[in-house]
Amino acid sequence: MSDDVSDNGGSVRDIEEQQVGDLRIRIDRALCVGFEDCVEDRPALFRLDDDGICTFVDDPDVAATDTTIATCEACPVDALEVFDAAGRKIV
Repeated sequence: MSDDVSDNGGSVRDIEEQQVGDLRIRIDRALCVGFEDCVEDRPALFRLDDDGICTFVDDPDVAATDTTIATCEACPVDALEVFDAAGRKIV
């Protein structure tokens, strides 16, 4: 799921979401400044796009783990959020 925002005639995906096990991970790409901590911690889930902004890898094959939650929680600009199976925000 993503929200598209038009910018100069193009389309920029500001919000990206990915289901990882029982968790829903959300990237707010408008907040991301490309520190790359998430990519270093969870390269099977996150990568930087050509603009240096966090996105999901094309075909993530990862399980939800405490590491995933800790990685999202450690984002220095709070661009990563985690929701549990009931939709409650936990990070």
